[in-house]
Amino acid sequence: MKTSDLIKLLNLEVVQDSYDDREITAAYTSDLLSDVMGNAPDESVLITIQAHKNTMAVASLKDSPAIIICNSRPVPDDFLEAAREERVALFRTAENQFNVSGKLYAALAK
Repeated sequence: MKTSDLIKLLNLEVVQDSYDDREITAAYTSDLLSDVMGNAPDESVLITIQAHKNTMAVASLKDSPAIIICNSRPVPDDFLEAAREERVALFRTAENQFNVSGKLYAALAK
């Protein structure tokens, strides 16, 4: 599955569309950025409600192809700009982390 496939699969709003359409093989769900840094697999999609610039810094550190912001959280301009500069897809959904994680897990486990 590619990054762009997430849009239809999860019915995501595209917040930042200047990204590299990379292969998706893993995802990690957490709202604690130190947990993401220590435990998320490299190159995994980050599923979170943390919509701020530090989230982008951690995603960049982990070489994440995409960040999915849940619960329709607003995305500040500096976060959006950082995602654009790093070419990381930034998506948003009204769903919570549990539902998004379950749907993505099911799709990746096939």
